[in-house]
Amino acid sequence: MTTASDPQAGRLFAALPTQDAPAMARLHERLVDEAQREGVLDLAYRTMDTPVGRLLLASTVQGLVKVAFAIQDHDAVLRRLADDVSPRILEAPARLDEVSRQLEEYFAGRRTRFDLPLDWRLSKGFRREVLTHLREIGYGRTESYAQVAAAAGSPRAVRAVGTACATNPLPLVVPCHRVVRSDGSAGGYAGGPDAKLTLLAMERAA
Repeated sequence: MTTASDPQAGRLFAALPTQDAPAMARLHERLVDEAQREGVLDLAYRTMDTPVGRLLLASTVQGLVKVAFAIQDHDAVLRRLADDVSPRILEAPARLDEVSRQLEEYFAGRRTRFDLPLDWRLSKGFRREVLTHLREIGYGRTESYAQVAAAAGSPRAVRAVGTACATNPLPLVVPCHRVVRSDGSAGGYAGGPDAKLTLLAMERAA
């Protein structure tokens, strides 16, 4: 008989894997299934790699609620979602299969418009009006911040339009990258200037 203090026992314990990845994956899958069955999975999320970096996608039962770029710090985004939406949040990729499929089609040049249920709870007031208009800007087209302000019913609210675009919780799906400065330069973007230029160039080429 050996004890944990015996050299032989120490070697046996050292040989055990510190983490059984397949077992952990199965446990996580069971947790997700039970949470969904009991109706306590308020927020599901997944990540996906794209030409503009890794994206975080999050969904409620109402629809897609958040798209975030790596530059925005996914861990920080998840913490804010837990505070602003619900702490009952799990990585559950299956709920976001359709979102990721449509994004893959978009980046492959096979989709020019998204057809997804959206949860708008993170946008309110004038910002929500701005984002609603952005979905009307066609693929490969752009509008200036001033044009968007006028379309949203407040022609002088150009700065507020910029804020609405900068805080857009659903970039790509709600295409704030199609809003540019009056001189034609790209302007700011939550995913960074390179991501915005990549998206604009991709759509122009198509």
